Amino acid sequence: MTDILVHTEAGVLTATFNRLEKKNSISSAMYAQLAEALARARDDASVRAMVIQGHESVFTAGNDLSDFQNAPKERGADDDVPVLRFLRTIAAFPKPLVASVCGPAVGVGVTMLLHCDLVYAGDNAAFSLPFVNLGLCPEAASSLLLPQLLGYRRAAEALLLGEPFSAEAALEMGLVNKVLPPGEANAYAQQIAARLAAKPRSSLTVTKRLMKQDQEAAVLARMREEGGHFLLMLQEGAAREAFTAFMQKRKPDFSAF
Repeated sequence: MTDILVHTEAGVLTATFNRLEKKNSISSAMYAQLAEALARARDDASVRAMVIQGHESVFTAGNDLSDFQNAPKERGADDDVPVLRFLRTIAAFPKPLVASVCGPAVGVGVTMLLHCDLVYAGDNAAFSLPFVNLGLCPEAASSLLLPQLLGYRRAAEALLLGEPFSAEAALEMGLVNKVLPPGEANAYAQQIAARLAAKPRSSLTVTKRLMKQDQEAAVLARMREEGGHFLLMLQEGAAREAFTAFMQKRKPDFSAF
């Protein structure tokens, strides 16, 4: 059974997290599958919109920490690192991208939403950005995009403290478009994607490009900068302590870092 389910219907490609036993935590293989799904949707003229969704009980618990402990010690080309390839591909995705988020959305489960055009959340959604708590730094250009979206104070609260916030708070912040019962969110996102797929393709892509083009270069540059720090910090003592504490189900001790 694949951990990312991909299907296309009526001009909409849907990628679904399918690793419930691990709370949809994302492995390197899953990042590669997501990047491939985005590239397929981008290049297939019959696909007019894309949806990323999880289960009604959980969107994604973020990075698979055990998988990340085996990350490369040196950074190569972005294409060699699945997570960086996924982030670069989603940031440059030219067609309408819709997300449905229910239950926990952790780390990259939040930052990927910054590159989606429309986001719908179940009222059970809980968003958190625990990068600092894991001895890491933000990714997906979130250090640039979150202050723009939330304002500096709220972005600092979300990124420096890493505490969860609710679907209603995300709606008020502008991170999501609408909050629904969890059992309705995925279907609603599909309805929205179908509406988008019925619109003129060129009008959608040109409008999206016009809205995003002024900071496209800045987003990709920040993503590269964050990625360089992130991969280095994965090998440092603070991250090792955070990951070990997580596996041992204890509070990390960062006093030496």
